[in-house]
Order: sequence, then structure tokens, then C-alpha cells
Amino acid sequence: MSFLTASAYAASATDNAFQNLADEFISDLSNFSPVNATSIGDHSADGELDQVDAAAREESLTLLREYRDALAALDRDEMSRANQVDAELLLHDLESSIWSIEQLQEWAWNPLYYVRRSGGSIYSLLSRDYAPIENRLMAAASRLEQIPRFLEQARGELQPERVPKIHAETAVQQNPGLGSMIDLMIIPQMDVLNEADQARLNAAIETAKNAVADHQTWLEEELLPRANGDFRIGAELYDVKLAFALNSPMSRKEVTARAEQEYENVRNKMYEVAKVVYLAKNPMTAFPDNPDESYKQVIIRAALEEAYRQLPPPDGIVAVAREQLQEATDFVVEHNIVTMPEEPVEIIVMPEFQRGVSLAYLDAPGALDKDQPAFYAVAPLPEDWTEEQVESFLREYNIYSIQDLTIHEGVPGHYLQIALSNRYPSVLRSVLQSGPFIEGWAVYAERMMIDQGYQDHDPLQELITLKWYLRAITNAIIDSAIHVDGMTRDEAMKLMVEGGFQEEREAAGKWVRAQLTSAQLSTYFVGYQEHIEMRAAVQEAWGEEFTLRRYHDQALSYGSPPVKYVRALMLGEPIPRK
Repeated sequence: MSFLTASAYAASATDNAFQNLADEFISDLSNFSPVNATSIGDHSADGELDQVDAAAREESLTLLREYRDALAALDRDEMSRANQVDAELLLHDLESSIWSIEQLQEWAWNPLYYVRRSGGSIYSLLSRDYAPIENRLMAAASRLEQIPRFLEQARGELQPERVPKIHAETAVQQNPGLGSMIDLMIIPQMDVLNEADQARLNAAIETAKNAVADHQTWLEEELLPRANGDFRIGAELYDVKLAFALNSPMSRKEVTARAEQEYENVRNKMYEVAKVVYLAKNPMTAFPDNPDESYKQVIIRAALEEAYRQLPPPDGIVAVAREQLQEATDFVVEHNIVTMPEEPVEIIVMPEFQRGVSLAYLDAPGALDKDQPAFYAVAPLPEDWTEEQVESFLREYNIYSIQDLTIHEGVPGHYLQIALSNRYPSVLRSVLQSGPFIEGWAVYAERMMIDQGYQDHDPLQELITLKWYLRAITNAIIDSAIHVDGMTRDEAMKLMVEGGFQEEREAAGKWVRAQLTSAQLSTYFVGYQEHIEMRAAVQEAWGEEFTLRRYHDQALSYGSPPVKYVRALMLGEPIPRK
């Protein structure tokens, strides 16, 4: 598989050797994980379900080390600049994967590692029309037949005394999602199959559902009562995991210092915008010259209450998001902000097995799946919430917030960025995407749209956008504070609710997410910081030739590697090395 155009590279033997190595690595992804391979568009093992026992891990480690050694034998100085970037990405991924298996060891203490893999094995087959439905249903039958083996292996690898209680509780919540996915995504389409295939699929469904039920019993009766691990991974593991997650020069201490400084800056900006909102309702107000923090708090909260009057119906969040996506798209086109992709995007209800971590996400098609839609998935409100919990949630996700969320997940955020980035000819680079680049771009998109006059400079929209940026900042603060410094739930909730103006439901959900996903919450803030620094540097270099359209199109033309590599490529700087 040749994945780069000839014009992109000098014709060197080292470049050719690296391209061959990269091609081989991509083709080997199905050996590491058939489920992950399906998700990126490699359908060579769609009927296989991952092996997750000790023998499989050792095989993966052997293969990872072989790739690492082969890469180390190549002289990166003899490669083109584009290949130098890809070589760095591959080395980073190999080292991260080896460390995760050997040191982080989620396979031993995180039951969600298995629950999400089993759910994803079916979702990735049926969510997109990459092949005839008959073929995909029979691939699903094959995987469903293997569910008992997969879950038995999972139970054999998990060590209950190392499993944190919150991980066990979330697994109990998410495990039934495979059954609901069968009911919603498989059964309604079975009538296209012949009688024999229907019989096989029905038998596979029964087998899988029984296995999931048995696993649910084990989760509830065996794992949950014995789960006694610490969800805090500690400084040693956290610092390494953060370095792998960020792939950035910023250390944990620098991230925290920057976030704490921005926390103060953004709260002051919110106060200035809040005064505009407050004056419109109270025109006789005389603000003090040097207000203290408690006074600012009152004014900001009063202004936010105006935004909270605009609430979506509890069952209408998806409809609101769909309407706002079109509004954002029209604005981007009208103001010539960035090239709009032609790839389709659909707004869907979030699958059950993915719920419990965030309200929404963008499920982009895999790097090898061309012309497939992206899904902007939105979670429905839990049926067991009280009226007070529903109200708290809707206040947080008011009309203005959903607009900001739709920019983040859709246009010109994740959907647009990933669609344009995936046009870069390197499949390897598409597969090894940078979380901080992607999340940072989405946060940048929120702020940039407001700066360009989206919603006619509505101060309430600007206030909510600042609030959302403040959320990214507090995410970065609590991420390390929880896992390294022992921040308690009360301390985290106070920072988010009082300091970050989040509603109780949002903050409570974030506390859960922070426990489940160490190091990920920092990617938004760090990526945003790197994006705004890169834009400033490029704007200075280009001078009068700088336009937003030109900058955005070029910045998104290199795929989704860490920002430091995009900056080097745009400005002709040396490619950073470890």
C-alpha cells in the first residue's frame, strides 16, 4: 500500500524503507486489534474479535518491539521532512503502546477496557455502509459468537483488588449496551438475510446476550464488591501518561501554571462581558472601580442567569444541535473562514455503551473509510434523573451552550478539521492522530467564531463561550490535581461550580470522567494554547499576506499531528525530535 504521493518526498532509499515499514505497520493493525482495525476502515478482520489474554499481550509486545527496532535502524536525517514527522509519530506510538501494556496495565484494573471493546466491535460494523449489509451482519454474527470467549478472557485478566470502584460501577452501567445495540442495530435489519444466515445470526445473538448477562452478574456480584483499587494513578504514572498524551514540550507543572494564570484572566474577561449583559437589564448600575472577587462572582452569575433562560426541551437537544450546525456552516461559508469539506455529517443519539463520560462526541470515519459520514453523537438525558437534575443539566446545556458545543464537535470544529486533515495522503498520520491537536483546534474554533462576529457579537454567546473555555482550563487543573495531588471531590466540585460557573450535573459528571480518564482532560487546554501560539507565529511571519482562510486551510492540510510538527512545517523550522 503506497500511501504518499511521489511529489511529497525526495526519492531516497531511507524514505522508501520507511514507507515500507509504515505500510507494514498499518497492515498489521488487525493483528493488534481487529476491532480497532475495523474502526479505521481496515476490514480484513471484520469477523474476528480481539484476543485479550496474557499470550496475546506478549505477542503484541513482541511485534511492537520489532517495529521499534526497525524504525531505530533508519537514519531519520536522510528522510524527507514529511517522513521525519511520520517517523516521530510512529516512534511515539510504539513507545506509548509498550509502556501502556507493561506499566499502566489497564488490562488488569479497568473493566471498561473490555466493555467498550465488545460494544465497539459491533458498532463499528453497523454504523457505516462501507459494505453490503448482508456482509456486515454476518461479520457481526462471527463476533457475537466470540463474545463468551472474549468476556471470559476479560474476567481472567482483571484483578478485582486493583479495580477502582468508579470503574466497576461504570462498567456495570455500560455493559448492557451491547444488548441494546443488538436490538437497535442488528435485529431490525435481519430480514435481508437468507434463512440459514438468519438462523446463525439468531443463535449468535442468543449466545452473546447470555454471555453479556453472565458478565453482568459477575460485574455486580464478584467485581463490584471486591473493587478496591485507587483511581488516582499517582505522579510517576501520570507524568509519563501525560507526556504520551500531549506529545508536547509542556510538563505537568507548566500546564498547571499556565492554566492557573488563564483561570484568572478568563474570569476577569467574563466579568467585563457580564457587565454589558447586566447593564442591559439594570441600566442605572454603577460598577465599582476595583471590585473584589465576590462582587465579580455575583455579576457574572447574574449575567449567566440570562443565558439559562434559553433552554432546549429535554427531548429536543438533538434537534437544536442539528439546526445550529447549519447556522454555523452558513457563517463559515459566508465569512470565508475555512474551506468547507464535502464529506457528510449526521447528528445521532449516542449509543448506550458510550454513555456516562460526556454529553457529546464526534465519531469520524476511519482513515481508510472514504466517503463515509461523520457522526455527531449526543447523549439523551438519563431516565432516572430527578426534575432537579434535569433542570441543572439543561441550564448547563442551554441554547447558547449547545451552540458552542456544536461549533466544537461540528463546524468548524472536529467534523471539519478531521475531514480536511484526513485528505492528507499519509494513512499513518491519519491513524496516529494527536488528541491535543484535535481538541485544541475545537476549543480554538469556539473562540475564533466569536471573534469573527458569530451570533452578531451577542454578549451572552460570548459569555458562554468564555465559560466553556474556563471549563477547559479547570479540566487541566483538576486532571493533575486529582491524580497527583489528591484533590477531593468537594475540592474539585468547588473549583468547577464556584470557580468555573458549572452546574452541579456537569461538574458531577466531570468528576466521574476525571477519575476514569487520567491525562485526557488536559489535552483541550494544552492544544488550544499551542494553536493560538502557532497562529500568532505564522501571522507574524506572513505579515500582510496572512488571511484566516489561507492560515486555516494550510494548518489543516498536514493531517492531525501534534501542533509542534505543523508549526515546524508551516514555518520551515527543524522537525522536533525526542
